[in-house]
Amino acid sequence: MSPDTTTLTIDATKQTMDAYLQALISGGDFAQYFTDDVRWVTIESGEQIVGRTAVADFIGSMHTLLYDAHPVVKSIVIGEGIVGAEFDFVGTNTGDFEGVAATREQLTVPYVVFYDVADQGISELRAYLPVKKVMAVFRAV
Repeated sequence: MSPDTTTLTIDATKQTMDAYLQALISGGDFAQYFTDDVRWVTIESGEQIVGRTAVADFIGSMHTLLYDAHPVVKSIVIGEGIVGAEFDFVGTNTGDFEGVAATREQLTVPYVVFYDVADQGISELRAYLPVKKVMAVFRAV
């Protein structure tokens, strides 16, 4: 770490994450807690999405367009500028995907996200999410 790099305290990291998760779970403006150049990385596929609007749209689409869903927090570990969180993605498939009609199937999928948190907000989310399991609901018909 260079001498001019500031490490975010555990308390500051916790405050940012508490506010972000509250907004995410309640359907609020969770994107305000992202940096302008925030990066989402889906570890399973290697897919990367960059930018506050693009990342927020991606997360929002999973919770409101493809599914009527919400994350259920199972555990969180917070360090200086880094957070590891375990969730269940709980929802009902309500949206069409690539020409396949919604199945109305209910889904609960465990996943983990690691967050890098800086003074300006969350700068990266690395999601260990079984995308194939989430998308398999569309093949159930």
